[in-house]
Amino acid sequence: MSQQDTPIAASTHKRNFVYFADPMCSWCYGFAPVIQQLATQFDDRLGFRIVMGGLRPGNTLAMRPKDRDYLLDTWQRVGEASGQPFDLSFLERENFTYDTEPACRAVVTARANGDRAALALMEAISSAFYARNRDVTRADVLVEIAVEMGYDRDRFGAIFNSDEARDATLQDFVFAKRSGVEGFPCLVVGNEVDGYTLVTNGFRPIDGLPEAITQWLDATTAS
Repeated sequence: MSQQDTPIAASTHKRNFVYFADPMCSWCYGFAPVIQQLATQFDDRLGFRIVMGGLRPGNTLAMRPKDRDYLLDTWQRVGEASGQPFDLSFLERENFTYDTEPACRAVVTARANGDRAALALMEAISSAFYARNRDVTRADVLVEIAVEMGYDRDRFGAIFNSDEARDATLQDFVFAKRSGVEGFPCLVVGNEVDGYTLVTNGFRPIDGLPEAITQWLDATTAS
C-alpha cells in the first residue's frame, strides 16, 4: 500500500488515466462500462490509476424521505442514461445510513493487487449495491463480495480493517479534494510532469471518447 501516499505518484512520466470515483456513486455505476472499455482499449498506451473520491464518507445520518425521493429520481435518470440495472427496492430500507467510506476502503484494499484489480472490485461492489440490493456499508458484506471475486477472506478482512487501509483511504479523499475534484465520476489523462487533461467531469456515454483520446495521444506524442 505504499503507493497510496500519493495515489498517482508511482508513474510520473508515463501518461495515465486517473479515475476519481466512489463505489456508491450512482453515476460512477452508470459510467462503469465506459471506464472499463477505455481502460482496456488504451491499455497499451496509457497506464491506469484509480482514486477514491469519497462521496459521503463518515456520514452518520439515516436517510430521510426527501433523501429517498432524491435518490429515486437520480437512480432512474442514471438507469435511463446508462442502461445499467437498478433494484429500487433498496430505497425501502429503514434507517439506512449512506456512508461510503467502507466501500471506498474495500477498493483501496484491493488496489494492493493493482489499480485494474481495484476497478474490478469497485464495479462488483457497485453492482451488488445498485442491482442486487446488498448493503455495502457493512464490512461483512464487502468482505464477502471480495471473496466472490477470488480474494482470501482472512487476508482481505485483516487488511480492510487495518489502520493502514483507513489511512490510505483518507489520503485518497484528501488527494481528490486537493486536485479540485468536486464530483464523480471524474476522469483525467496525463502525468505529473506534463500536467493533466480533463476527459470528463460527470457521466457521459462512450460515444466519441475513444476518438478524442486517440487524437490527444497522437497530438501530444508528436509534440
